[in-house]
Amino acid sequence: MKPLILITNDDGITSPGLRAAAEALLDIGELLIVAPKNQQTGMGRSFPRGTNTGIIEILYLELRGNKLFPFYAVTGSPAQAVAHGILEIAERQPNICISGVNYGENLGGTNFISGTLGAAMEAASHGVPSLAISIGSASYEKYEKPFSVRDWNIIFYFIRKLTTDVLRNGLYQNVAVLNVNIPSEATIDTPVRITSQSQQNYYTCVKPEKRNFSRSFSLPLKVEVDYKNLEKDSDIYAFCIDKVISVTPIGKELTVRDKEGNPCSIFNKK
Repeated sequence: MKPLILITNDDGITSPGLRAAAEALLDIGELLIVAPKNQQTGMGRSFPRGTNTGIIEILYLELRGNKLFPFYAVTGSPAQAVAHGILEIAERQPNICISGVNYGENLGGTNFISGTLGAAMEAASHGVPSLAISIGSASYEKYEKPFSVRDWNIIFYFIRKLTTDVLRNGLYQNVAVLNVNIPSEATIDTPVRITSQSQQNYYTCVKPEKRNFSRSFSLPLKVEVDYKNLEKDSDIYAFCIDKVISVTPIGKELTVRDKEGNPCSIFNKK
């Protein structure tokens, strides 16, 4: 029996990145494609409530130009789409979840707001090993034009390689998600590096000018990195400085432990 591959994202059901992930894995497993109906970037692992939350629509789209596949569009966040996919739509437990391909890198401490990571973490909470895959923001112009398999060849290669590796070998104990960031300049020969998640934020909210609080407003973001103090084993360093593919193993828990493996003291011992 072919492995069941759950494919999702946070950019919405019509994103070329979602289609690219499906095209890349079409011959590797049985596909279950479930994603938010609309753009849901920055939603993390949230479960919002609303009048239409949980509505599921089915679209039939061609993959590789010759076969119609169901794409399940969920009104809700990326994590909600995954939960509905696993609990309601899938006829068996998925063997792996691929979240992406996301437009824009997900690095450092601001990973906690990423809908791409949130979807992958939700799948991991159901016991499904997961990959969150993002491409550099400089790739927008190339990858947002009408979908062409030729344009995505490099991304296809790494999606297939990492997915087959995880399906064959599984993830290391206590690893929930592999956070994969592929630079815009990547080629087939670009090295893959195992990295740590930087303790720095990558995206920073910009302090706005004085405004009318009664009007809708979104805080603008900018990339702001302290390169002088950047950890050399980090995802940000690998992606931004060395221009290699960063693969960061994300754990199943956030507990900080001491050298003996016990929860560390919550107070600084003077």
